[in-house]
Amino acid sequence: MGSCLISADTNFDKGGARGATSVEVSTWSKADTLRTVIAAGIVASLLFAAFLLSGKEGTGANAAFSLLLGAALGITLERGRFCFFCIFRDAIEDRDTTPFLSILSAIAVGAVGYAILFGQFLPDTSTDRLPPNAHIGPVSLILVISGLVFGLGMALSGACISGHLYRIGQGSIRGYPALLGSLLGFGLGFKSWNLLYSKSISGAPTSWLPHKFGYAGALLITLIVVAIIALLAIKWGKNSTPIANPVPAALNSVSLRNSLIVTRWRPLTTGAIVGVIGTIAYLRIEPLGVTRQISTTSRTYFEGKSWIPQNLDGLDLMAGCIAVVSDAITNNGWLIIGLVVASFAAALAGNRFKWQQITWRNGLTALLGGIFLGWSSMIALGCTVGVLLSGTQSFALSGWVFFATVFFGSWMGIKLKLHKI
Repeated sequence: MGSCLISADTNFDKGGARGATSVEVSTWSKADTLRTVIAAGIVASLLFAAFLLSGKEGTGANAAFSLLLGAALGITLERGRFCFFCIFRDAIEDRDTTPFLSILSAIAVGAVGYAILFGQFLPDTSTDRLPPNAHIGPVSLILVISGLVFGLGMALSGACISGHLYRIGQGSIRGYPALLGSLLGFGLGFKSWNLLYSKSISGAPTSWLPHKFGYAGALLITLIVVAIIALLAIKWGKNSTPIANPVPAALNSVSLRNSLIVTRWRPLTTGAIVGVIGTIAYLRIEPLGVTRQISTTSRTYFEGKSWIPQNLDGLDLMAGCIAVVSDAITNNGWLIIGLVVASFAAALAGNRFKWQQITWRNGLTALLGGIFLGWSSMIALGCTVGVLLSGTQSFALSGWVFFATVFFGSWMGIKLKLHKI
């Protein structure tokens, strides 16, 4: 099947839990202890690896910090089930919009953080300048098309790119053909870039809200839009699960463990943490994204085979998850490593790791969906993390356009039942 796979212990409680005010917690078994110790060892290994990287000359400190950011992101995504397609599917198909609030929470918290940082990097918004490295992209018809294709790709493959990465840590085998498809899709994106750039992208406006409204106005507009979407989502969500977790019957080591590593983190908490991680990422390294290393690997390979143009018009002057030709692991590559390994540790500790079945059919849909994801990510200069999340947080109109079109593309895919092929 192409649908997002959800294990019972990672989903929100349904039915009886809706009106409950307390919940009993299970005992801590020897198997739980063993899994938790192994998971702690894995996290400790990531910390040690970051320590070793920090001692390297050149970009070692950035690589180490990227690894730690990836670890924090991987734990948060896995514990909160922060996959854009899973969240969209819950809202569209099940009319459960509680998970959708995590995206809005991430945008709101990140927008506050970005506003503070932008004031330090670019105090005067009256000029034509843009904040350094922020994911503020051109708004064109091609961006709309890429968003729709990305949404369809999520429906076919069962997740967004960041979702596939953290679910590999949960044991998803379908994530591998999906990521392979993404590499191929990036190659197709590089192949088509010069034509699309000359026809539409080169002349498209790069709209940044603070240029017209200042930081305070842009932040206010963003928060109002987030609030309106939240109200509409809550009204639509007739089958929504509770926003808050039931209160444990007793506060002890077992209930604390359940809250941290077993019971799914609630959407507002998950989104707020993602927003904070995104702000820190921009402050220390670069805006949050998960496709730069994938696109770099694709560009390096296909350019080496002379299958794509060596000169990609205007690409290196744009903001986003831009690929470079390199055989080395980029900072984004270390972030991805930390994300996958830490999500495995979180899943293992919570007894959520399980090898998920793959068939020829859902393997092929994952591959095809991945091609869609890769092509659209290349053309849009990022995915749902790099364009949608980091873009809206940085007050870029391109982020909101990508948000709307990806959601509509997902809606089309779900209505066409692509996620059930």
